[in-house]
Amino acid sequence: MIVFAPDQYQLIDFGEGRRLERFAALRLDRPCSAAENVAKSDPAAWHDVDARFERSDGREGKWICRGELPERWNISYGPVTFELKRTEFGHLGLFAEQAANWDWIARQVAASAEPLNILNLFAYTGGSTLAAAAAGAEVVHVDSAQNTVAWARRNAELSAMADAPVRWIAEDAVKFVKRELKRGNRYDAVVLDPPSYGHGPRGEVWQLSKHLPRLLQLCGQLTAGRRRFLLLTCHTPEFDRAKLGRMVSELLPAGRTTATQMTLESATGRQLPAGVAVRWQS
Repeated sequence: MIVFAPDQYQLIDFGEGRRLERFAALRLDRPCSAAENVAKSDPAAWHDVDARFERSDGREGKWICRGELPERWNISYGPVTFELKRTEFGHLGLFAEQAANWDWIARQVAASAEPLNILNLFAYTGGSTLAAAAAGAEVVHVDSAQNTVAWARRNAELSAMADAPVRWIAEDAVKFVKRELKRGNRYDAVVLDPPSYGHGPRGEVWQLSKHLPRLLQLCGQLTAGRRRFLLLTCHTPEFDRAKLGRMVSELLPAGRTTATQMTLESATGRQLPAGVAVRWQS
């Protein structure tokens, strides 16, 4: 179960296609497809939100704020401090359901007798990168968006890890992995959190249903002979834990594969589905 300090993050309630969360002092109301067709457990809790995100066109939308709110603010989880901000996509720079995976990554790194060399693909604002670095790993952090890589580096600075052994790369994930293979570079572990759809910095198209199997094959080659673990997380509804678990176990048969449903627990103990995590260990 994911446990943030109570003054840092809390899922207050969810239902009717939305979720109500508290990030430090701010209470935010956002759309949530996993909360469709379920009722809110505490309707009164939704009355005094600080900001509500409304989608206006596709994935984008706008925040409706009550009063003056900070443009940026921070929360922490373990050794990592995250800078948060409200984006036009309704995101904040943190996916709280990943916290259990950050803990798992840190345990794998700490259990190794030698420092691990880890590749983090679709690395977003650096939660997995900094959890691994704090535990003693060397990390290559890859995300296609230069501004997101800059955000992750700010998180490293806020976490007193500006000098940690992390290489920060703004590049298309598939292109980077292919280039690493040609260079002869190899890794002990790979972490990846691919979106359903996306674009690289030069217009490269990413489609999870089409490109994920090949990327996993390449990651298998990149870690051949020294693979310690692989972590794949996914928020695409068509890819449930059985399908993703089978995909990883077939590509990497010589190890233990565990596929689990990621969840967030509300203040009243209700479980909100929040994607799938597949963990492979040697």
